[in-house]
Amino acid sequence: MRIQNLSIIFIIIMLPIMLVFLYYIGAQRETIELQLSYDTKLDNATRGAIQAFQMNTANSSTSDIVNSKIRDIEAAANSFFTVLANDFNVSGYNSEMLKGYVPALVFTMYDGFYIYSPFDNTLDEETANQLENNPSAEYHAEEQITGLKPYIFYSCRYKKGSIDVVITYSLDNYITIQGTANGKYINDAGYLINDVTVNEAAQTVTYRGVTIGKEAQLYENLGIDEAPYTKSYPYIKINGVKYYFDADQNDWFQLLNGERRYSQGSIKLGENDMAYRYYKEAAEFKNRILNEYQLGNLKPSDAVDSNGQPLQALTDDDENVIYDFINQGDYNIFEYREADGTAIEEPNSHFNQHRMAVIRYAIESNLSVALANYNSYKGSIDYHFQMPKLAEEDWDNILNNVSVISFLQGLNIGGKMYNGYSVINNNMNEEVVTENSIYITTTDGYFHKITSKELPSAANLERGVFNIDFTKKNYYQADGTLHYYHPQPQLGCYNCYVMQTENEPVSNVYEYLDRISTTETGKKVASLYYTALGRERYSMYKVFRNPQEHKALFES
Repeated sequence: MRIQNLSIIFIIIMLPIMLVFLYYIGAQRETIELQLSYDTKLDNATRGAIQAFQMNTANSSTSDIVNSKIRDIEAAANSFFTVLANDFNVSGYNSEMLKGYVPALVFTMYDGFYIYSPFDNTLDEETANQLENNPSAEYHAEEQITGLKPYIFYSCRYKKGSIDVVITYSLDNYITIQGTANGKYINDAGYLINDVTVNEAAQTVTYRGVTIGKEAQLYENLGIDEAPYTKSYPYIKINGVKYYFDADQNDWFQLLNGERRYSQGSIKLGENDMAYRYYKEAAEFKNRILNEYQLGNLKPSDAVDSNGQPLQALTDDDENVIYDFINQGDYNIFEYREADGTAIEEPNSHFNQHRMAVIRYAIESNLSVALANYNSYKGSIDYHFQMPKLAEEDWDNILNNVSVISFLQGLNIGGKMYNGYSVINNNMNEEVVTENSIYITTTDGYFHKITSKELPSAANLERGVFNIDFTKKNYYQADGTLHYYHPQPQLGCYNCYVMQTENEPVSNVYEYLDRISTTETGKKVASLYYTALGRERYSMYKVFRNPQEHKALFES
């Protein structure tokens, strides 16, 4: 057979194969492009949700109240669907259609989380009958509603001998304990901090070799006056609410939805002792945990479920063990100082590892159920919704920050069905004060990250400030005009905050501050930081407190 004939046969055979192969490559490329495009759209919508939550809480003096927080989260969920619909509009999907492909949104808060997903509106018989006979009623019994499900705490139950307690964890080292131990009923809460020496006579504490006491009166600029809208007011923050003193009125006020509310009591002006109270009460809490409640020997293996049975290991969809409460290790949860010198409040402590495991267990177990249950609400969508495997770096962000977790599943992207998720966190909010939330100001009008290489040798150190206080806020004047202002006037350091090129690579801020505290300037940096960290954490809203009793501690 001639070579020409062989060539023709080869072309006849190979050409269809090559065309099919090229078509397959093109389809795969389009699928990957759609995958990346949908990932970007989902990230944008999730970022819109967290930004809406940050903006709403930053400009609301009631953001810690439950009803107000629910309002802010629902507004954030609406922002998510608005941004998602705008991005998908050119693809032919509208907002209502896209909701069917979003099985759940998760909003992680300070000591628990909300899941935004469909559920059946279950009402008691009397209420159901009343609504059934009311044609204008907004909701009806057994009606499918998409909204926030009840708040779920980061809680875990422990049983050991005479100990039966439920411990609620948070995004920092604050815990709440409820239950019984050694015949005593416990209903207590506090921060876990080691090595605090209290001098009550001088009203100072020593922590990690640094002396902490009262600090000077705090001030903020408020844009609520006439131009230039930057009048400075003395203030104090108590249980999440800032109270300002108006010298012209000789009265205290708070901002409530942009309006001044005067006659907020006879709060003491002068030195602020929040940081001193933070460390002093933590030392007292340590004494109660170890001596009064005798919880020092409580271990992860003592964790049980609601029926009192040992808590099963947390696994992924491939049955790989993520965290085994029973066989995790023979260590005490409340080990204030470990054998290698690690303190309980440090990020690599046994307590912190267990805290994150409990939070992850609570989120992952409840979210898996919510996604599985969504299959009964999906309507005509031909897709089986299930929990995807989240990357470990995403879990690291979730377990230490306020976050929004979103899911988008079931959209056809050519070669397969889209199954994506997005995790966007926010470290500038009113919910939690992390170790990275404190910046140090200098007298030249700038603020610096605590890891700035300039700080240990700076001669113009001023004080530590909560990062949220540098963010822009707005206020509506009586005539309806909108004005913007910054509570703290300093600008971000160009090297360490804007460009972030002059920061020390630090994974444990406590060890870093120990290292620089060998000099007097470094010790002052540590003192300013620990003072601000204690002040801001102590002044945050806590469910456990009685607000009026707590406020009375600071009245004259």
